[in-house]
Amino acid sequence: MPLTKLLHCFLVAGFGLLASCSPWARLAKNNLAGKDGLQTAHLGVLVVDADKNKTICDYQSEKLFIPASNTKLLSLYAGLKLLGDSLPGIAYTETNDSIYLQPTGDPTLLHPKFRHQPVIDFLRNSNKDMVISDENWGGKIYGSGWPWDDFTADYAPEKSALPVYGNLVKWTQVIEKTDDDSAQTEAFVYSEPEISWKVKFTPANNGRFSVSRDRNENIFYVSEGKEILKSVEVPFVTNGILSALDLLRESIGKAPLYVPAASVRKADHLVRSQPADSMFAIMMHESDNFFAEQTILMIGNQLLGAMDTEKTIDTLAKMFFTGMPQKLRWADGSGLSRYNLVSPQDLVWLLQKMKAEFPEQRLYNILPAGNEGTLAGLYKEAGANLHAKTGTLNGQLALSGYLTTQKGHHLLFSVMVNNHSGPASAVRRQLEKFLLKFYREY
Repeated sequence: MPLTKLLHCFLVAGFGLLASCSPWARLAKNNLAGKDGLQTAHLGVLVVDADKNKTICDYQSEKLFIPASNTKLLSLYAGLKLLGDSLPGIAYTETNDSIYLQPTGDPTLLHPKFRHQPVIDFLRNSNKDMVISDENWGGKIYGSGWPWDDFTADYAPEKSALPVYGNLVKWTQVIEKTDDDSAQTEAFVYSEPEISWKVKFTPANNGRFSVSRDRNENIFYVSEGKEILKSVEVPFVTNGILSALDLLRESIGKAPLYVPAASVRKADHLVRSQPADSMFAIMMHESDNFFAEQTILMIGNQLLGAMDTEKTIDTLAKMFFTGMPQKLRWADGSGLSRYNLVSPQDLVWLLQKMKAEFPEQRLYNILPAGNEGTLAGLYKEAGANLHAKTGTLNGQLALSGYLTTQKGHHLLFSVMVNNHSGPASAVRRQLEKFLLKFYREY
């Protein structure tokens, strides 16, 4: 029987085993719905015993919810299936005197979290003339349904064909005492990467160091603060690949010449960059939106020859996710979009599919455990017995993943909360209490 049919049968059979008299079946309604911060919320829960193929807790699991960063589970699955062991760094073809480059969407180029840079080494070591074109770029720098005013937020850099430095500028303020014996201090502000950005200093903002940016230009507005050491990250305008080429020139002393699409030669070689799992682990541990979006673009370039998020997602949905219990509505790679809709049943289906197709330890290395990454401060008791992906937007929370109980049972779970009131921290604590009850008692 095909895997998708088998998984669908597993879920349907599991739902049929849910007994109305089971204390676990009543747990979500009695111990979660209506609790602190959840009085106005929509709630969906599914917990499945993977060893017994048995649903043990189901509360509105068929309903559709905004998944926030649980969307990254879809992007992760597609990346694991299609990107191979290492990321496509840059494509090229060579002649006797020139190298013709084509970007691949790799988000790790010059990224501060990746010290080894094979693409940079390749460019530095070349003595030939280099030209580059972005004919494979789909043209949309933001995702469908993203908030329009997030363009200066560090969690929403522009997508691009040739990302560098994560498409972010890190601005740092340092306050030092002057050389004389007076109590005077002097503030220094610098950027990484440090090039001649257009900077305008603005009045102090309640004593806090802050940096904003012009909507359509790389003009940065810096407000000095009282902090001795403070850093903020702000996306820069990519201008296609032109900003990236300027930054490459500053970094390695040279950059490819940008040429129009008509001058492009077909690439027939590929420089691989980072181990794919090293990027996936950051994507999931830190819920890195940029890595998730660029994962979809890298896949699109590989499958379709074009970095087009919409067309790539449509292709992936048909390739991998038609067997989901509910029809998926998938809008972006990261979950920033509120157009995404998925059910707890869908996510448990996906978790089981991943568990069946990839080594368990590989998934555990990629997903944060209790008290790690976005779960820092939570699920300390469960520790490495829990591996899950968080999801957070204003008023929306989700958590889906794997839990091994103290009695050795292996559970798949998805808890989704939409339209909650009050602080997200209170809702997270309620979810923690709920899931730890399974950990201790099941």
